[in-house]
Amino acid sequence: MLDNAAESQQNPPVRSPTEQVTLGKTGIKASFVGIGTGMRGWMRQSNHTRMGKEAFVRLIRHAYDSGITFFDTADLYGTHTFLRDALKGIPREKIVIQSKIWFGAMGLPERVTDAKQALDRFRQEIGTDYIDSVLLHCTISPTWLIDLRPMVDALEEAREKKIIRAHGTSCHSLPALKASQASPWVQVQLARINHRGPAMDGRPEEIAELLRQMRASGKGVVGMKIFGEGRFLTPQEREESLRFVIAQRCVDNFIIGFEKPEQIDETLGMLKRILSERG
Repeated sequence: MLDNAAESQQNPPVRSPTEQVTLGKTGIKASFVGIGTGMRGWMRQSNHTRMGKEAFVRLIRHAYDSGITFFDTADLYGTHTFLRDALKGIPREKIVIQSKIWFGAMGLPERVTDAKQALDRFRQEIGTDYIDSVLLHCTISPTWLIDLRPMVDALEEAREKKIIRAHGTSCHSLPALKASQASPWVQVQLARINHRGPAMDGRPEEIAELLRQMRASGKGVVGMKIFGEGRFLTPQEREESLRFVIAQRCVDNFIIGFEKPEQIDETLGMLKRILSERG
């Protein structure tokens, strides 16, 4: 682990919730706060698809107009085409899109086994020539790197061909997260982190230390479940979690599954205050 001075030099403090930050050594720059589009996502449906396309487009445009440039989606959520319509007219180079490949036996009408075909479909659905970051969705096994070798190799080939800019994992267990930490293949890690531990893979302090080590090794670390997957119901709880995550210096940026424009406004307002206090 880096000492405080070295860590501060490598990862200068963020001063704005919409500041452009770099995800590890990937060269990808995105806003410190991003928006997720898969709240309660399953079988290509989520709260974000259930709100209807018109409301979804308003939400995403409000996020972009507020300075958010990082958009997280996935095959499992069913929001690829929704995001395509919401981002229409925005220069591609102004935004960062992250998607995820679901490889499980359940969760989709058909099992996805060919990552190359999936990426071709993703790009068509999103309406883009390339995707910035593509992750293996919800890895649980500590042997995911072996179990999913064909997908791992296909994503590396896609990166070499500039179909994607970076690859990695979205982990849902501590053993899988530790395997991702050890793997040089993982360039971007989506990880669950908040101040109390719900919807996480371990104790908050334990996970924070692991993620700091990932950052120190050059991986881009994106936090999720900052608000405990919607369990933190009061502004005070949400602010406490934001303060914890920022103080830990364990993520490059994070995504929140905002469902209403006023939720975006509340969070950005909290972060402006928190970051200004930190100087």
